[in-house]
Amino acid sequence: MCGIVGYVGKNKAAPLILEGLKRLEYRGYDSAGVAVWQDGGFTVAKKIGRVANLEPEVAKLRLSSSYGMGHTRWATHGGVTDANAHPHVSSDGKIALIHNGVIENYASIKKFLAAKGYTFKSETDTEVLCNAIAYHYAKEPAPGDPTESRFVTAVRKTLRHAEGTYGIVVMAVDAPGELVTARKGSPLILGIGDGESLVASDVAAIVSRTQNVVYLKDGEVAHLTPKNFTITTLAAADVSPVIDKVTWSISDAELNGYAHFMEKEIFEQPQALENTMRGRFSEDGSTAQFGGLNISANEFRSYERFQFLACGTALHACMVTEHLIERFARVPVECDYASEFRYRNTPLDPNTLFFTMSQSGETIDTLAAMREAKRKGYKVLAVNNVVGSTIAREADGGIYQHVGPEVGVASTKAFTSQLLIGAMLALYIGRMRDLSFSDGTEIVQALKGAPDLVRTALKQADHIRGIARRYAHHRDMLFLGRMTLFPVALEGALKLKEISYIHAEGYPAAEMKHGPIALISEHCPSVFFVSSGEMFNKVVSSMQEIKARKGQIIAVCTDGCKLPEGLADEVIPIPECHEAVLPIVATIPVQLLSYYIAVELGRDVDKPRNLAKSVTVE
Repeated sequence: MCGIVGYVGKNKAAPLILEGLKRLEYRGYDSAGVAVWQDGGFTVAKKIGRVANLEPEVAKLRLSSSYGMGHTRWATHGGVTDANAHPHVSSDGKIALIHNGVIENYASIKKFLAAKGYTFKSETDTEVLCNAIAYHYAKEPAPGDPTESRFVTAVRKTLRHAEGTYGIVVMAVDAPGELVTARKGSPLILGIGDGESLVASDVAAIVSRTQNVVYLKDGEVAHLTPKNFTITTLAAADVSPVIDKVTWSISDAELNGYAHFMEKEIFEQPQALENTMRGRFSEDGSTAQFGGLNISANEFRSYERFQFLACGTALHACMVTEHLIERFARVPVECDYASEFRYRNTPLDPNTLFFTMSQSGETIDTLAAMREAKRKGYKVLAVNNVVGSTIAREADGGIYQHVGPEVGVASTKAFTSQLLIGAMLALYIGRMRDLSFSDGTEIVQALKGAPDLVRTALKQADHIRGIARRYAHHRDMLFLGRMTLFPVALEGALKLKEISYIHAEGYPAAEMKHGPIALISEHCPSVFFVSSGEMFNKVVSSMQEIKARKGQIIAVCTDGCKLPEGLADEVIPIPECHEAVLPIVATIPVQLLSYYIAVELGRDVDKPRNLAKSVTVE
């Protein structure tokens, strides 16, 4: 979940590393640090808090080195202190290390190293790993060791004993101009530049220097110098690298006049939706089509059940997809917390196709759940946004979202893109079965119209900003909906919690009277999602139950609804639309409401406390 940047080349390393760290602050920001090789040793600066706190410390050092690395930390082992910040240097001064992940057997390794005379200044598992590499680096090569640098051999030997997950960059004091990096469960990308090599945990950190990248795989070790790089496995087997081209530029990850990335990404959603659906409808306009599923129509048709695995926001998108597939294709669907699936011994139907959803394609729980499903012999398709991510590479096929980089920790455009892909999947599967041509064309037209409907919903921004100002002082809030709008209620509550720190819960509206209605008072407002159709009267009845108990109501309401006079204290209108599109359009007001409440409260919207964008530790 932390941010990693490493550089070796012809330019000063420190400014490039700090620039990269700023672009990775959404991955972790409890503390930050930099280490460079200079004057025959390591110069290290680290500071709790943001990269902005670190910059003055680095400036004082007047660093001229062209070889170094930096890190932003999201604490796992040990508290948020300068001592626990990365980089760590071994007690003999020979090795410097930055690390994402968790070394599960660090305690036993630490005990062994302490007996060998190594000392520790921090509480972290990372410093243990650093000293372990130093221990192997200090030993003479053994007969049969690979004919490579002692530096690479020491890293490889250490990692063979490490249990858990890691993405590491290592420097050796006796090997200036060399970086060694390795991964297992924590993403790392190599950047191949002109007379320079880079490594980072996210493309955003290096895309300003190069668009030629190599995505390291689990169990691979890379050795970087300014002019070249090599990749081997932990068993010292050579790996032929595949160089990919990043398809977006650094300007895509800039604010471009917006106050926050979350605001920018909310307003990017019409274009993001257009990018998601581009080229993905059949010529006759009756169904969706996907190029990377790697499953024939006949095989797809043979599945009798679908199971979705995801976490957080992505799981809410899966829950909407479940409803739409069952509605349009009449096939049973189950959604599961990826973090729970891998530990349960769930009876599974043999004719099941699995899907995973993950914006980053690196979510550790989703990746582990996918591997568990594949281990049991099931095919798994992936929906994610990051080309070359681990989930994308390991899945049997999949669908890219194509919404560009999402920097804000609270997902917005990635979520509505996932909703769109879910609706397109429901259409695709339904048309394979008994959904009619006319129904298919109706859904396609509705989906094509989604970007314009979202543009209309975004025009309510000023109105919603005013509502946010009036309700920002509340400490509790409920979000309530029915059918496909229940997962949207869950997502609305999650957004508010994430960025404003206001306690919020999402429920099916009819569940209020089964317990949660006890929370209702004038101090606990409720956000209702109301649409015309069969659920309208049911939702209105639930609203009246809230109103009878002096609860305030904010209604996100389609244009066709005629609410009883005075039932809602605030109304946010959204366009009337097809049920396949409704969850997308209904999401926009609660994204804006959460955003403006957080701004009103002075929260750090893009970097909310305790959260990181990509969850790569269990």
